[in-house]
Amino acid sequence: MGAGRQALTVGALHHVEVWVPDLAAARRSWGWLLGELGWTPYQDWPAGRSWRLGPTYLVLEESPALTGRAHDRCAPGLNHLAFHAGPPAAVDRLVAAAPGHGWELLFPDRHPHAGGPETYAAYLSDMQGYEVELVAGTG
Repeated sequence: MGAGRQALTVGALHHVEVWVPDLAAARRSWGWLLGELGWTPYQDWPAGRSWRLGPTYLVLEESPALTGRAHDRCAPGLNHLAFHAGPPAAVDRLVAAAPGHGWELLFPDRHPHAGGPETYAAYLSDMQGYEVELVAGTG
């Protein structure tokens, strides 16, 4: 393998592309969250932005081909993206800071065990209806 190249796993995610109705809002909320999780800016163009972590990248794009202006996480299609977020204290820190960056805690009455008693996670929704799950490591 050439210098600087990473071994790639067949079947691993290459990238995820999410079409958003308001790129500026998405850049603020997602840019903060992805930066906190160790993702770095990768590509930038007038209608989109991407961030990279290892060989995987996440694209947010306000495509001119959008046919709707709202995302419904409860409709068929993408419900949420789940990210490893470090230990429980890291999840707590992100939850505390999230509202200042356009995120709202979902299921606050069951937080941090909304995924079940064996999990420690936060479910957040941005102002455009996209959901993320921040999963705490167990070991």
